[in-house]
Amino acid sequence: MLCTLAGGGTLCGVASLVLLIVTTATDFWLQYRHSGSWGSGGNQGLWRFCINHKCHGHTLTVAFWDATRAFMLLSVLSCFAGVVLGLSAFTNGTKNRRVRTGGIALILSAFLALLALAIYTGVMVTFFGKRFLNWRFSWSYFIGWVAILLAFVAGVFQLCAYRRSTLQPAPSNTIES
Repeated sequence: MLCTLAGGGTLCGVASLVLLIVTTATDFWLQYRHSGSWGSGGNQGLWRFCINHKCHGHTLTVAFWDATRAFMLLSVLSCFAGVVLGLSAFTNGTKNRRVRTGGIALILSAFLALLALAIYTGVMVTFFGKRFLNWRFSWSYFIGWVAILLAFVAGVFQLCAYRRSTLQPAPSNTIES
């Protein structure tokens, strides 16, 4: 049961790490259209924006971009650390403190990504909601939310695996005659 919890936590952590990397690197956090269909407008990510399939780096240095990018990068690093520490459950057993630290790192990763997406959501709703009618959040943004959920679940699984291993009595080494 303990290895199952630690293994499930590690598996969820790996899935979260992949999704966090994809969401941080891709340009589909937001889509908007100028007229007609969604294909005739543009999209943007954390690093660049694209209009009619021609992409350009963000030229404005705005605090919310920097905060969102920083929190997402820290989330990816924390998730990576949590996965690596979680893998130690298979080599050293779940009583190892690295499993607990990995669980904490995964929950921290979820919190950092939550901060990033909350900042982005607040600014975009305030900015785009007042100025443009035809915009929507896109798939990169949504998989960020899925990654948050997976990172949190992974951290809880790892912490539960560590906690259960500390509650179990040590096996007895006595030989009965």
